[in-house]
Amino acid sequence: MSGWELLIVIVGMTAITLLTRGFFFLQRAQLPVPAWLIEGLRYAPLAAMVAVVAPEIVMTQGQLIDTWRDPRLFGAAAATGWYFWRRDMFGTIVVGTAVLLALRLGLGW
Repeated sequence: MSGWELLIVIVGMTAITLLTRGFFFLQRAQLPVPAWLIEGLRYAPLAAMVAVVAPEIVMTQGQLIDTWRDPRLFGAAAATGWYFWRRDMFGTIVVGTAVLLALRLGLGW
């Protein structure tokens, strides 16, 4: 790819990115958004988080785990229990990580 082709690609990708991400900011009037869509968008960050975290808990190397002796399962269960008990995000992370490390380093799972 020559220098000019590379420059055209970079400028084109920049324009497409600015146009797609700035679409809502470029309008003079706001688009009417239905209430059900606004309500549904409240759950988008949670859904994205679950989509990222859940496969990491139940899969390894692209395959479902085949044993109950996986420290991720116990770490996730302990973190979930802590969160429902205390409603504390930092404690949830600490408890889940502590259980995972204790099982992995302590028991060699």
